[in-house]
Amino acid sequence: MTQDNFLVRPMTLDELKLALSWAEAEGWNPGIDDANNFYIADPKGFLIGELNGEPISSISVVKYHSNFNFIGLYIVKPEWRKQGFGLKTWQEALKLINNQPAALDGVIQQVDNYRKFGFNPSHTHYRYQGVIQGQISQEVIDLKRIDFEQFCRYDNQYFPALRPQFLQTWINQPNGCGYGIIQGENLVGYGVIRQAIEGFKIGPLFADYQSIAEQLLLALATYANGKNIYLDVPNINQQALALAERYQMKPIFECVRMYTHKAPSMDWTKVFGVTTLELG
Repeated sequence: MTQDNFLVRPMTLDELKLALSWAEAEGWNPGIDDANNFYIADPKGFLIGELNGEPISSISVVKYHSNFNFIGLYIVKPEWRKQGFGLKTWQEALKLINNQPAALDGVIQQVDNYRKFGFNPSHTHYRYQGVIQGQISQEVIDLKRIDFEQFCRYDNQYFPALRPQFLQTWINQPNGCGYGIIQGENLVGYGVIRQAIEGFKIGPLFADYQSIAEQLLLALATYANGKNIYLDVPNINQQALALAERYQMKPIFECVRMYTHKAPSMDWTKVFGVTTLELG
């Protein structure tokens, strides 16, 4: 798409690193390995906008499945805002979706704008921040020791699509770790923590019970070694909110999960932390 020397096209991996540097400048605090982690989810799903050859905007449309697409990384460099380039970038993203169901996490100020394009609010995500003294219980095991197919099936209970390629990279990233808990022969919870620009981010944190989520939270906290931890919690899971607050974590940011079609059928009471606000 070209107009007034403005072009929106697929990103390279290096350009995704550039877009994440913009996200850092916006205070989004991405993970230090997020470019590689994100790109594997859908290499064709990241778009960059160029004006006269200069990158000035970005957006992602990760197509997990025809029934679930996720929009994120929607950024226009500050000096180019309110000139129509953001809308043109957005419109190219919608073309990729082609009227299929889509979701996003929008900042409060943009909710009404997203409504105009058919996105409807579902619930809120709160970003919690805090320092937690970690400990690893006997039940907790390294995710890499868990059968990968079993792990993917469990993840799919609390994420609306199978995402094996992404998960393979996510649990093996060099500056992070993951833990799970198996009871009997069943996986009953797992979580991943990764180093961010500042501190560490946990996501996802899925668990059948609050007690399982708590064991995983404490185990993951050992990796942060006394640094800040960030966790994006759905406000429709009261036990998740209570768990974050039990460890004196404080909400510092909120955004709204929005869907174009009927929200996916999943049990949010088992979602104690979403994977990322950029990829769902």
